[in-house]
Amino acid sequence: MQSSKWASRFIGAAIVQGAIATLITLYIVIGQVFFLKPEPSRVIAFGSAGMWFTMGYVTYLIVGVMGVAVTALFYHYIESVLGKPYTGLADKLAWAHLVLMNIGVIGATGLMMLGGYLGGASMLPPEVGGKGWNPGQVHTNVFYSIPMGYPFWITVFIILLALGVLLGGLGYVIRWRSK
Repeated sequence: MQSSKWASRFIGAAIVQGAIATLITLYIVIGQVFFLKPEPSRVIAFGSAGMWFTMGYVTYLIVGVMGVAVTALFYHYIESVLGKPYTGLADKLAWAHLVLMNIGVIGATGLMMLGGYLGGASMLPPEVGGKGWNPGQVHTNVFYSIPMGYPFWITVFIILLALGVLLGGLGYVIRWRSK
């Protein structure tokens, strides 16, 4: 059975994403105890804007780590099981898949985590390190504190991720249907 260069590349990307996830987790856990005020557990438990943080973290684990790893199986199947290595246009589409999917997932979920933590922390009472802001203040002062706001940039990164997946899917179809 021949090896799959694209499966290897996606497994490598999944390992990098897993290492990043581990660093993020350690930062949250160690920060919870030593330096993040208000603590991430309060932001998560409070809900509201803090749900962006929770959803960003969980989505990163599912799409960024597991999704990238599972994608390697598709490439393995095409290249190794079917014996159809990627060349020409399909190879370029696989590169676009790898790059855009990974940039998109890191950008979208990273901004979700950051905006969610900052927004959720701002809504907590001052007694626990928050600012006591209401949702309107959070949306004005946190979610739209960067040019064009967090939702705009999260959308841009999700579009990049989706474009990468669609281009990769087109590459699958091209290779799968080739003789």
